[in-house]
This record gives sequence, C-alpha cells and structure tokens, in this order.
Amino acid sequence: MTKIREVNILDRKVSINHKPLVIAELGINHNGSLEEAYKIVNAAAATGVEVIKHQTHIISDEMSAQAKKVIPGNSDKSIYKIMEDCALSEDEEFALKEYIEDKGMIFISTPFSRAAVDRLIKMKVPAFKIGSGECNNYPLLEYIASFKKPIILSTGMNTMKEVEKSIKIFEDAGIEYAVLHTTNLYPTPPRLVRLGAMQEISQKFPGIVYGLSDHTTTNHSCFGAVALGASILEKHFTDTMTREGPDIVCSMDPSALKDLIFGANLLFEERGGTKGPVKEEQVTMDFAFSTIVTIKPIKKGEKFTKENIWVKRPGNKGMKADRYNDVLGKLAVNDFTKDHHIEKEDVIW
Repeated sequence: MTKIREVNILDRKVSINHKPLVIAELGINHNGSLEEAYKIVNAAAATGVEVIKHQTHIISDEMSAQAKKVIPGNSDKSIYKIMEDCALSEDEEFALKEYIEDKGMIFISTPFSRAAVDRLIKMKVPAFKIGSGECNNYPLLEYIASFKKPIILSTGMNTMKEVEKSIKIFEDAGIEYAVLHTTNLYPTPPRLVRLGAMQEISQKFPGIVYGLSDHTTTNHSCFGAVALGASILEKHFTDTMTREGPDIVCSMDPSALKDLIFGANLLFEERGGTKGPVKEEQVTMDFAFSTIVTIKPIKKGEKFTKENIWVKRPGNKGMKADRYNDVLGKLAVNDFTKDHHIEKEDVIW
C-alpha cells in the first residue's frame, strides 16, 4: 500500500488528505518598494490566504555580469536590472516577514543564491520554496537541504530525470518535500499547462505531496489540478492589476484569490469517492426507482405476464425492476388488485 506523505509548514499539514494549500506569490510585484509590498500584503490578508511567498534576491551572489545581457521574454530590461530594481534589503525583508506574520499568515521565500539561503535561515523561515530555475541547481539544492527544512520544489523547464535527481537530494537529506508542476511562460497559454505532466509526477513518485505553480491568467488550471489530486496551488498575487511589472499579467487580484481559495476547497470536498449509491440518496431512490406492479387484477394461481404486470414508480415498496424477468411466468400466491406492488412472498417460485 502506498504511503501518503505529508509536509508540515509550522502547524499547517499539507497532503492529499488536507485542504489544498494556496500560496499567494508576492514575488517581485512590489518593484522593490517595502511600502508597496505592505499594500499587497494587506490585500492578501483580506482574502484569508494562508501563505505569502517572497523572492529573496541578493544580486551579487546570484548573478554574474553576463546576466546584464539576458532579457526575459516578458520584459524589455535585462534580468540583472529587473532583479536589482526589485530586491529588498535584509532589513526590509525582515520587516516584510514580521508584517506578514503579524497578520496571521505564513511567510516563505525562494532563495536564488547561497547568500539568500543564509539570510532566510537567519530569518527563521519555516520552509523553502525552490523556483524552477533552481530545480537542476544541485549544489544549491544540497546546500538548502542541509538545513533540514521542508521544501516546495517547482519543476518547470526540467525533465523527469532532472526532477529525480533533485528528489534524491531531498530523500538523502531526510526532509519533507512537495513537488509542483510548472510551465515557465508569463503568461502560460492553456495548451501548454499540461496537467498530465503533474499526474506523471504523482505516478512516478507515489504518495508524494504534489501540486501546480500556475502562470495562466485564470484559475481554471488550478481547479483542474485540485480535481486531479493537487495539494498545493501557487500563483502570483497583486492588490491591483493596474500595477506595472513582468509578473502582473499572470497575477491574481483579491477577487481572483478569494475565488481560488473557495473553489479549491470545494473541489477538495468533491474529488475522490467510489461509484455506487450513498446512503443520503435513499430519499431519492424511494421515488425515483421503479418496482414490479400489477397493471390489472390478478387471481390466485394466475401466471404473471407482460399483460398483467409492469414496472412503475415509486421504489419504496415491492421488488425492484431488475427482477421483472424473473417474475414473468411465475404464479400468484393470492388475488391482487391493480397497482399492487409485488413482493417476493407474492410469487410462487
């Protein structure tokens, strides 16, 4: 029997047996302003979301000068300039974590360098979120895993073999982890979401905690993921879609985040189960099912035929319709009036 795994982030248990964990990614939507970050956090807090995820960028340890020549597909600035402009200082990030926690939410972050890991350890984060770009950065993963904290790993742009190597690092370290399927296009068109890839991950590693980090412009992919067993949903978040920034286009606003939380919890209740009637359906079965009924008076000893019995509602009295052919040709025990529901003891077998 497959062991169902669990990830514990503070007191929040995450597994297929618990409501999906929705992570609102603040990311770099604050554009490097702590005050703007606070505004986004305030909006998130009003939705009831449990976790806010940040990105910890310490540029000097994260990128070489070559990054100044690399321009992402969703921007006209170099990745070096984007992250340089959006990075918070250590004091600012400490303040952000405290602000989030004071509002009753959990702060986690994605480190992109050893220095970022060290900062987050100093900040006493309860877990790490690893971005897709670091999924195959095995030296960094080994460093992060050495601190024995739970890890949520995004796997976009990586092959199954690369994901396997990452998971082996976590297994060897003996830590709790979850794996998210991701497509790293901002935004992601529906045809490239590939929920089947998420299922492939769950089948390759039976029992693991898995989910979706989504970059589409609606919640539909996340809802589909929950129906397929996802325990974690991650999506960028902003207080207003009028903000500027490379990730705003695939971000949720407060209304969309509320809808995601509600829908994810609803689908959690709806998924699973086995085919067959449930006891609560009995009140409907009583009137919806049909039983064997006389359609004209029948004398004792008379043969039951298609001319004197048929199947009619309700289903709360008599033999069910599936016994109709068994009764045909048998003899009546007594006289019966029209509309008598035939019981087993009414038939000479």
